[in-house]
Amino acid sequence: MSPAFGKCFDPTGARYGIPTYPWRLAPDGYMTRRQLRARGLRPGGQQVAAQIMRRSSRRKAGVAIAYLYRVDLARPVRPMTAGRARALAAAMRARRTCPQCQRDAGYCIPRSLGACVTCAYPDTDSTAA
Repeated sequence: MSPAFGKCFDPTGARYGIPTYPWRLAPDGYMTRRQLRARGLRPGGQQVAAQIMRRSSRRKAGVAIAYLYRVDLARPVRPMTAGRARALAAAMRARRTCPQCQRDAGYCIPRSLGACVTCAYPDTDSTAA
């Protein structure tokens, strides 16, 4: 067993508090949130049942962790209602509306600018390409 594999393999949960498996080696019956969503399911309020772990040079701790949920306790995704669709459309419209010129920019306004590109950079010529 390689040292990296041994660090990530704790099926009893003695080391990390919850069962831990190496990347891509989780047992059947466990899925991540994205995997559940792809099947039309959601965790449904259940606690994290296990985790998968792998080494990562990008993470400060040196490991990347993904939480796993039990498939048998997962619930179906709630259907989109008319009210939720309206609320989502209003939120997206608010993200596209420039707070300075009050126009729909046609794209989500970057938070770093705080306004549409035309308002954020008024001195530049937008027709020059």
